[in-house]
Amino acid sequence: MSTAGFNSQNGTGTGQAYANGPSQNPVALQQLPGVNYGMTHQPTYNPMQAKAPAPAGPGLYPTGPYQPIPPVSSYQSGLPPTSYPAPPGQPLLTRPPMAGLPSHTPPQSASPSPGPRLPPAQATPPPPPVSSSSYYQTPQQPQSMTPTWQYNTAPPPMGPPASMNTPPRGLPANHVSSAASSTAPPPPVSSAAYSSAPPAHVSHSTTQPGPGMPPTSLHGYTQSGTAPPPMNPMAPHTYQPNRAPYGPPPTGPPPTMKPAPPPTGPPMANATPPPPDAQCGGAVNSTLSPTEPDNQEGDIECPGTMAGNGPQAPNSYNHVDNKMAGPPQPGPPGRHLGHYPSLPPGYQNTPTPHNATPPMHPALQAATQPYTQAPQPYQQPPVGPGPAQLSPSLAAMSLQSSTPEALRVVNLLQERNLLPPGPIPAPTPCLPQDLQKINCNPEVFRCTLTSIPQTQSLLNKAKMPLGLLLHPFKDLSLPVVTSSTIVRCRSCRTYINPFVSFLDQRRWKCNLCYRVNDVPEEFMYNPVSRSYGEPHKRPEVQNATIEFIAPSEYMLRPPQPAVYLFVLDVSHNAVETGYLNVFCQSLLDNINALPGDSRTKVGFITFDSTIHFYNLQEGLSQPQMLIVSDIEDIFLPTPDSLLVNLNECKELVQDLLKSLPTLFEKTMETQSALGSALQAAFKLLSPTGGRMSVFQTQLPNLGVGALQSREDPNQRASAKDIQHLSPATDFYKKLALDCSGQQVAVDLFLLSSQYCDLASLGCISRYSAGSIYYYPSYHHQHNPAQVECFQKDLKRYLTRKIGFEAVMRIRCTKGLSIHTFHGNFFVRSTDLLSLPNVNPDAGFAVQMSIEENLDDMQVVSFQAALLYTSSKGERRIRVHTLCLPVVNSLSDIFAGADVQAITGLLACMATDRSVTASLSDARDAMTNASIDSLSSYRQSVLTIQQPGLLAPACLRLFPLYILALLKQKAFRTGTSTRLDDRVFAMCQLKYQPLAYSMLMIHPSLYRIDDLTDEGALNINERTIPQPRLLQLSVEKLSREAAFLMDAGTVMYLWIGRNCNPTFLTQVLGVPSYAAVPDNLYLLPELDTAESQRTRAFIGWLRDQRPFFPSLHIIRDESQRKASFMQNMIEDRTESALSYYEFLLHLQQQISK
Repeated sequence: MSTAGFNSQNGTGTGQAYANGPSQNPVALQQLPGVNYGMTHQPTYNPMQAKAPAPAGPGLYPTGPYQPIPPVSSYQSGLPPTSYPAPPGQPLLTRPPMAGLPSHTPPQSASPSPGPRLPPAQATPPPPPVSSSSYYQTPQQPQSMTPTWQYNTAPPPMGPPASMNTPPRGLPANHVSSAASSTAPPPPVSSAAYSSAPPAHVSHSTTQPGPGMPPTSLHGYTQSGTAPPPMNPMAPHTYQPNRAPYGPPPTGPPPTMKPAPPPTGPPMANATPPPPDAQCGGAVNSTLSPTEPDNQEGDIECPGTMAGNGPQAPNSYNHVDNKMAGPPQPGPPGRHLGHYPSLPPGYQNTPTPHNATPPMHPALQAATQPYTQAPQPYQQPPVGPGPAQLSPSLAAMSLQSSTPEALRVVNLLQERNLLPPGPIPAPTPCLPQDLQKINCNPEVFRCTLTSIPQTQSLLNKAKMPLGLLLHPFKDLSLPVVTSSTIVRCRSCRTYINPFVSFLDQRRWKCNLCYRVNDVPEEFMYNPVSRSYGEPHKRPEVQNATIEFIAPSEYMLRPPQPAVYLFVLDVSHNAVETGYLNVFCQSLLDNINALPGDSRTKVGFITFDSTIHFYNLQEGLSQPQMLIVSDIEDIFLPTPDSLLVNLNECKELVQDLLKSLPTLFEKTMETQSALGSALQAAFKLLSPTGGRMSVFQTQLPNLGVGALQSREDPNQRASAKDIQHLSPATDFYKKLALDCSGQQVAVDLFLLSSQYCDLASLGCISRYSAGSIYYYPSYHHQHNPAQVECFQKDLKRYLTRKIGFEAVMRIRCTKGLSIHTFHGNFFVRSTDLLSLPNVNPDAGFAVQMSIEENLDDMQVVSFQAALLYTSSKGERRIRVHTLCLPVVNSLSDIFAGADVQAITGLLACMATDRSVTASLSDARDAMTNASIDSLSSYRQSVLTIQQPGLLAPACLRLFPLYILALLKQKAFRTGTSTRLDDRVFAMCQLKYQPLAYSMLMIHPSLYRIDDLTDEGALNINERTIPQPRLLQLSVEKLSREAAFLMDAGTVMYLWIGRNCNPTFLTQVLGVPSYAAVPDNLYLLPELDTAESQRTRAFIGWLRDQRPFFPSLHIIRDESQRKASFMQNMIEDRTESALSYYEFLLHLQQQISK
């Protein structure tokens, strides 16, 4: 790959203003003409062709047409722009049953299937025409280019993959099997495999069945150890891997569906046959050949196969521990069942004891609690005729009771109360119990699809995005292994993990590339049990998350010390906000809690129109301020005494912090030379690396990096596309890349009441793996809630753990490929993320594709390895491994979809789309994501068509989440939104872990004036009430009550005009509604049961996240009521549809 190609991907080497979109795999840069990857904008996109005339009425979401291949017509409208399909209460017409599965992409030409995997069935006809948004004026005109995502497209290969002599792929349990070898190069991949893939869809597991519709569909959903009764194969399930591409769409009515004969020969698609001998190629996602020395700079990989040895810390990691629901049912004869052979006594996985995690608040539990619900197995009736002996209608009735809960059919237009009363757990992968017990915690590693499709073609038909969401450095109690050597695969460098296979005591097979490796002698000893000869019982093979203390081979230089440099704005505007007093006092209070050891260094730089350094050398009686006024050619006046050892110079540091607020209190300097201050700080930190904390209160307007205001306040509510979401200059990104190369991360604290161009300034943190904190309208007197928020955030920031000079690599099983990353980092090579600092509050996401068919695999694995230096100077490696099953039916894919993970990934993709294309394109693509996923479900999984907007139970919240995204601050239109507020919301969606971003997308609403101890939690001798979650609609509010809304970064306590006087006096300490103060942000500590319950509940919610959400107590007349009401996602506003109207719009599109 050329250097130019790599540089352009990271935004260097060009004079153009770069786009802060996804960091893509360089492989994906070598695109074929007209092929797009990830969410990149289509090169031939013509706004005049892609856009239809604007809708007549306000608030309609014009979903752009979806047209992956020319033969399929675009969505066309059948109704006038302002009409809906039917008034509420009237039946809605739908299309007749489809006989075939409409494919919107050419079949992928990957490895040919070894024979038919399905019984012969009726040929699948071509799809009918697909129509576009109902709000376009000219329905007959097909649209040429569409704002949808091609997120499942595999990037083209960089040359033919090399084949290796490796044993066949085996089962990823620690079982004994014979080793054989086969050699076969993978078949060539044609360009058809790289055609644009369709947009995304989302699924979700549910905890509470909704009232109303009984399940009416036939599903081929198989679990390990269970077998559904035999049934007639349906045409929508007949996936034919070798069929020819579709021709032009038919012009007549859709053909009727004929029931196929019962299966008599080969296994059905939803049965899992034993894996045949497989051909094994090179390692996926490894930039090195198997023979190449693996000691690149900063690489996680280091030479040699290593064995772990030495003492091990107590294992207090919270494992994922759940049991498959129900006993396994025997299957009918002649049916191949996917199963895992029982393990010999010496190789049984024995899970370690788990510690119970403290309860979390419901919205966070949905994303963070360990898997707690196993899929429900089919219950085979003991006697009586099976469905094969019944008529199709009776067979459907007999199968209704055995449909998994995730696939229960829900009519979204009829079931109003879909929101469960409590948290929605992540769906449980359908794995054998022994594997699921030790699988990676979803708090750390989560996949959008917990059942991986066998082929890219199958993934395209499901129309849902495949990706991973990670929280790799989360605060955890986990096992730590001290070892001189670490066991890894000699080929792909995977760390040994619970999902490898032991062929015998001396050999293990990698679960990513299937190479057989020798077990080193040192690995035969188990430091936990102090026994010899049981390598499968070592902690590395018993824990999906583990941390190694790395030997010297993993160090390019001695581990760096903890170095902290604070860069402070001291202009007149900064002094006016009063932030300097808060910062200095907070650092004084927490200076002894800064992570580090005896080598820890600190330094300070202040700036206005000049740069001020501080000599803190030991022996001085007081700090010396050194002023550099030549900001065009910045230099360090005394390089050796500006960063000093904290322990040796603590008194001088404390003196400086006490004097700084008064030092500039009389300043009249209004200019800000931020760019020069950053350059000076970079020079100071370059020799060691470290963390730069920048505090800025205004738009930088002097010297390098100076910016001009780009916001027009009059255009904030404009319905037109939002401008200036991309940076105005590449200065800050280039400087961030320089910082990343020297192991320097930059964290930005923006405290301002005016526009600061966060789109430009944010690049300094985004590409150096830093964090961004934003406090709009910060003022020490006028906004005390922000001051409290800043204080609490700063304390967490100063005292949380930190990793220096880190890199992270994500590997996956052969056949899968990672092509796009989301988060704050710099992509050093195709799959290596450079993280100069890593913090426990940072999340990441990746998009994936299926490059080779996974026909002969029962499971695939993903492994994230994070190499970092601790604040104590230890080189450590944290490894997370996730194992997921492979399925070959669309119903299984839908049943395993994780609706919250998909929503989180779509939010990342939409952020990039907003910057690289336009906000309207991103909004259209999100709407199309819900349309396409529900269309795929209706056409390909449902076998009995019926009126209404039908979704599987696991997807029932997907339209609600998409509507919430459309109304979220990052993507909303028609509402006055400050540009910096919008950009910051996008930043949060990109780098917040899923648990926190979901609260920002769909807030939680509780009634809290009637809290009781019924069902309460007991934590640390505190009683925490557990009110039920309410829908985000004004109809749930009552003037006689009080409601708490938790929106992630902010909380609102809304007091009804006729609120219970007991609540007012016992909780707020006021005699009446009129006496509630306007700017109340603290609950008084009253000695009443009601006050204690309310404060306990709010405090418990706050404790679940690393940042501090401010609390605003509002009345009907409060100015903040508008912000509270904007989060009522299910209600209609002047510029946005209500939830019911949005559902009608989706149904209209799907029914065409």
